[in-house]
Amino acid sequence: MKLRDWLLTAWAMPLSYSASASEQSTSLHLDGAQLGAIWSVPFVGLLVSIAVLPLLAPHFWHHHYGKVSAAWAALFLVPFAALYGLPLASTEFMHVMLLEYIPFIAVLFALYTISGGVFLDGKLKATPMRNTGLLATGTIIASVTGTTGASVLLIRPMLRANADRKHNVHVVVFFIFLVSNIGGSLTPLGDPPLYIGFLKGVDFFWPAYFLWQKTLLVSLILLSIFFVLDSVLTTKAERANADLASNNHPVKLKGYINIVLLGAVIAVILASAFWKTDLAIKISGVHVDAPNIVRVIALLGLAAISLLLTPTAYREGNNFTWGPIAEVGKLFASIFITIVPVIAMLKAGSEGAFAPILALVSNADGSPNNAMYFWLTGGLSSFLDNAPTYLVFFNAAGGDPQNLMGPLATTLAAISAGAVFMGANTYIGNAPNFMVKAIAEEAGIKMPSFFAYMLWSAIFLLPVFTLVTWVFFV
Repeated sequence: MKLRDWLLTAWAMPLSYSASASEQSTSLHLDGAQLGAIWSVPFVGLLVSIAVLPLLAPHFWHHHYGKVSAAWAALFLVPFAALYGLPLASTEFMHVMLLEYIPFIAVLFALYTISGGVFLDGKLKATPMRNTGLLATGTIIASVTGTTGASVLLIRPMLRANADRKHNVHVVVFFIFLVSNIGGSLTPLGDPPLYIGFLKGVDFFWPAYFLWQKTLLVSLILLSIFFVLDSVLTTKAERANADLASNNHPVKLKGYINIVLLGAVIAVILASAFWKTDLAIKISGVHVDAPNIVRVIALLGLAAISLLLTPTAYREGNNFTWGPIAEVGKLFASIFITIVPVIAMLKAGSEGAFAPILALVSNADGSPNNAMYFWLTGGLSSFLDNAPTYLVFFNAAGGDPQNLMGPLATTLAAISAGAVFMGANTYIGNAPNFMVKAIAEEAGIKMPSFFAYMLWSAIFLLPVFTLVTWVFFV
């Protein structure tokens, strides 16, 4: 048996790729039904590296995380190109870069850059009530500015307010829970899964109407827990110093131009969603539509305006550096690449390697099991990109937006809530999570490791999600 034949047998059945009409005119197609589960190894290996290496070899990881993540991406791309041909491998690479990663990092870069110019001058010192108020504010605005926008806008003021406290890790953890995830559940602007649903035909205000009770329940419980926990961890001296500082040093907002620019970012994202056109350009076999191109250019332009118009002192006051966005950019580039075969196998449904998992969302009589929709969508969204995970289960539930907004509204609510809420379960469940972690660590906070953070989510989030299941989805 030849080496190539042996590898094909070990890694997958012979992969069939196709092109509609003409192979030259459209992109080659990756058939996830033909992939073996072993193709998920690079993605899992990357996750394990992110979780373990910062603990076992922190110095090595700090200086070489980009190389490690690139190596895992190569472990997928090189064998894939060798087995199935360079054209298909390059097409998949260009597809994920042009249509997913670049739009993703452009939004993140614009929000990170612009929010870094919003400066709260003065001695804002934390008390349990102020901290809870800031978290509640971030949770509320996350559905308007998006979880990423709310996170990068508020995390620095939150860190500065709590900088002198003995215990502040819990502040960042609950910030990720509420502002970076749960708060984005009420509009398509809030979180990418809901944006995908909007593009598929779900009404803009549908999430607000069907998810507000679930969001309110989860938010109130977590805010209450946080207030009690923060009160216990705040010493009398810290409380007295906070009250004194607030009385003597009023807080002033500076960098107003960046508030305007943040609004422009939201407008650009929303406008690109409503712009329907057939205009597109073809790059390496991948069709990139005009709204996508214009959105990326506009976002980069807004970031450039922020850099030009914002006084340097404001960014220095925020301890702004490019380190966190560089870390997120490098790690998520490899995550987006290694996740390609995993998403393809999920999209293959009953014919893919993960068919036994997807079969759990249906009852014996064929009716949807809404509790399983909630937990499976959420469980996979904790580790995979929550937008395509949402789309997989959206299609598994029939894919008809009118039916899903009508008779199957509870099913769509379960999918939506699972994808948005449970992105908080891990650092990689949603892009703002890792961004907030990186900013906090750069500010000197010793954040929990990958697994330690999951322990926090298991203690505080999973019981709340169990209650949501019992109240709404059983």
